[in-house]
Amino acid sequence: MSEEGDTFWINLAEKFFGLILLIIGAILMYYTVTSSSEFGPFTWFFGVVCGVMLLIGLFLLLVRAPE
Repeated sequence: MSEEGDTFWINLAEKFFGLILLIIGAILMYYTVTSSSEFGPFTWFFGVVCGVMLLIGLFLLLVRAPE
């Protein structure tokens, strides 16, 4: 395969997984905020995990692979 085709698929996979992580992180953040009383003292832990997922998803959407 050509090098041009490989970078296209890598960029597409990064964007796809970044979008998936962003969506999952946002949904989990919503459930963490709305049901924080059920998590008790672990609410901050789930909030941090959701925040990290959101940041990784955003990072994958914004960064480009080297050509």
